[in-house]
Amino acid sequence: MPGLIGKKVGMTSIFSPEGKNWPCTVLEVGPCVVTQVKTEDVDGYNAIQLGWGEAKEKNVSKALQGHVQKASTSVKKKFVEFTDFEGGLELGQVLTADLFEEGDYVDVVGTSKGKGFQGVVKRHGFAGVGQATHGQHNRLRAPGSIGAGSDPSRVFKGMRMAGRMGGKRAKVQNLVVLKVDAEKNLLVVKGSVPGAKNSTVIIEK
Repeated sequence: MPGLIGKKVGMTSIFSPEGKNWPCTVLEVGPCVVTQVKTEDVDGYNAIQLGWGEAKEKNVSKALQGHVQKASTSVKKKFVEFTDFEGGLELGQVLTADLFEEGDYVDVVGTSKGKGFQGVVKRHGFAGVGQATHGQHNRLRAPGSIGAGSDPSRVFKGMRMAGRMGGKRAKVQNLVVLKVDAEKNLLVVKGSVPGAKNSTVIIEK
């Protein structure tokens, strides 16, 4: 079963029947249009392509405009292909939030918040060199030694050092769907979802 494309609206909390306060995320999913159905005979594999969001025609190439015209729909902002497709969907079909039910487990893919260039303490959780005694000066958040001496005379690849943090594709798995509002195309899932508000997310069922 394919998923849907949407955006992250924000976070809230819901009380469970036992009285526990569950943190949850509100997602606006769909409506998504089936813009292409790939088959093993034509394309070599089975897949389905969904389009979401409205884009201006002046910002889209003629080739992409012709692509969506086959599905008799307007130009979309985001296209995602789902390969675990078993059939049953047709070109131009519209998928909404009623694809999900309360209690379903979903995976959410998004782009994590970009935090810029960060040091080793924030990026990797280093403790720093130590206390400010014994001659330490402005070394509390330093990485310390990064390699050995004459053997091997180099720094190993993959060493945890300072660098750009965040802004990468991230997936959170097995989030429980707590509520489904099919009229407003809203989905409430338990837990957090990568990305900032109004960022695009992919919900995989």
